[in-house]
Amino acid sequence: MVVTGRFALLATAAAALVMFAVPSGWGVLGACLLLGTLLLVDVGLAGRAEALTLTRDPLTIVRLGRGTEVELVVTNTGTSTVRGMLWDSWPDSARPDLGTHHLDLAPRTRIRLRTSLTPIYRGDRAAGPVTLRLLGPLGLAGRQRRVDVPARVRALPAFRSERLLRSKVKRLHHLEGRNVANTRGQGTEFDSFREYVAGDDVRSIDWRATARATDVLVRTWRPERNRHVLMVLDTGRAAAGRVGAGTRLDASIEAALLLGGLAAAAGDTVDLLAYDRAVRAEVRGVAGHQLPLRLMHTLAGVTPRLVDTDTGGLVRTVISRVRKRALIVWFTGLDGPTVTEHLLPALPTLTRRHRVLIVSVTDPEIAAAARDRGTAEAVYKAAAAETVLAERAVVQESLRRRGVAVVTASPDRLAEALADEYLELKQSGSL
Repeated sequence: MVVTGRFALLATAAAALVMFAVPSGWGVLGACLLLGTLLLVDVGLAGRAEALTLTRDPLTIVRLGRGTEVELVVTNTGTSTVRGMLWDSWPDSARPDLGTHHLDLAPRTRIRLRTSLTPIYRGDRAAGPVTLRLLGPLGLAGRQRRVDVPARVRALPAFRSERLLRSKVKRLHHLEGRNVANTRGQGTEFDSFREYVAGDDVRSIDWRATARATDVLVRTWRPERNRHVLMVLDTGRAAAGRVGAGTRLDASIEAALLLGGLAAAAGDTVDLLAYDRAVRAEVRGVAGHQLPLRLMHTLAGVTPRLVDTDTGGLVRTVISRVRKRALIVWFTGLDGPTVTEHLLPALPTLTRRHRVLIVSVTDPEIAAAARDRGTAEAVYKAAAAETVLAERAVVQESLRRRGVAVVTASPDRLAEALADEYLELKQSGSL
C-alpha cells in the first residue's frame, strides 16, 4: 500500500483542525478514524494490477547514434476503471527519455505508451521492471507493484561508411565489365578474345586463336569471383585502445562491414571470426544481401576483452575453418613488440596456404603530434610521435617482405582504404 501527497495534505489539515477546534484526545481519535476509514476505502476501491495486461515487442533494433521508441501496450481486462501512474525502467546506457505515464483506463480498453531510447553503446540492453501505482477514486492511497515485461533494444554498429558502398560496388561492376566502358584490368578468370592493339601485353596473345583468325587476338580477363574471404577480428586488450571517438575495435567493425558488403556484391564467400583466447563471434555460410545485416547483428555485442590475444590459437582456429586458399583479412594492432613476439612467428603458417592482409587503425593524434613543432614541449612530443611512426613503418616493411599486404589508416579513413585495397587485389587477380 502507498499513500499520496493528497493524503499527506489531508492529514495536515485534519491535524490543524484538531489543534484549533477540538484540542483533545477525542479529537485526535476522531481524526485518525476518519483518515483511516478514507484510506482503507480508497485502497479497497483501487484497481488491481492483475486486471492489466502489459505487452511489448521483445526486440527493438536501432543503429548506434540514432533514436527509437519502444511501445508498451497496457490493456485493462477488468470490469472497473483503473487509475494511477506507470514508470518504465531502462538502463542509463540506453539513454531513455523516462517520465511518468498517467493511467485512466475504462474497462476493456487499452493505451499505448512510448519511451524514447538513444543507445550510446553497441549491443543489447534489457528493460527493467515496469512499476505500477494504482490509486483509488479519491487519490489518497493505492497499491504499487512491479511487473516484468521482457524486452531488449539492440544497438547495431553505426556503419557510417555505408554511404561508400554504392560507389565501391559501381567501381567493382566497372572492373567486371558490367558497365558500358570495359576495362583491361588483369584477372585470373578468362572472359573473351579481342583484337590486339598497340600497348597490349604480348603475353596476352593467344596464338592458337590467332592461327584460326585473320587478326592477332589477345585474351581478356575478368576479376576473380567465387573466392573465399575470412575476416578475423582481434578482440584482445589492444582492441580496447581509444582512437578518435571510439575504440580500435569500433573502427575495425566499421571497415569489416564495408568489406563484407562489397565482397558479397562481388560474388565472394565471406565469413567472419572474432577471437582473443576463444571464439567470441562467428558468421559462416551467409551470402548475398543478407550478409551485411547478419554481420551487424553478430558484431553488435562484440566487445574487447582485457586479455592478451592467443595468436597461436587464432591461427589454428583459422586453419581448421578454412581448407582451401582464401584471403585472410586480419584486423589487429601493429605495435612493435606485439608484432615481433606474436604476429611474425605465426604468419608463415598462414601465408603458406592463404593470402594474408593485415588491417590496422592508426591514431590520428600521433600523426598530429608529429606535425606540431610550435613550442618546445610540442617538439618533444613530435620526437616521440616520430619514433612511434618510424617503428610502425619498420613493422610494415617487415610484413611486406614476407608477402603480407598491410592497410593502415585513421578511423575515418580505414573502411575506404580497405575497400580500395580489396578492389586492387580483385583487379590484379591476387586473391
